[in-house]
Amino acid sequence: MSDTKTRQRPAAVNLTQSAEQRIADLMAKAPEDAIGVKLSTPRRGCSGLAYSVDYVTSEDKFDEKIETPGGTFYIDGASVLYLVGSTMDWREDDFTAGFVFDNPNAKGACGCGESFMV
Repeated sequence: MSDTKTRQRPAAVNLTQSAEQRIADLMAKAPEDAIGVKLSTPRRGCSGLAYSVDYVTSEDKFDEKIETPGGTFYIDGASVLYLVGSTMDWREDDFTAGFVFDNPNAKGACGCGESFMV
């Protein structure tokens, strides 16, 4: 028998405390069949990829799963490579509110901030 321990790998995306609180707020008012919140990067916008956060009702075996105090956060399996090392934050001010991403993989973004390229 081997004494080697399996080291848990770090999550692909780091969530700030503000982002975790927003996930908790979303799950508190989620549809009854929602099991968590999922981040994906669908193709759209002028730079190619966009960030999308939606409720999810089923778990895909390729999704990355992060347990937060307020609910489960999933990362789309096909999007993980574009997001590794990113930080996801929730910011609000007098004019806007939304998730903000610091993504070291992004090589550029469109002028309006709606999409990015890798």
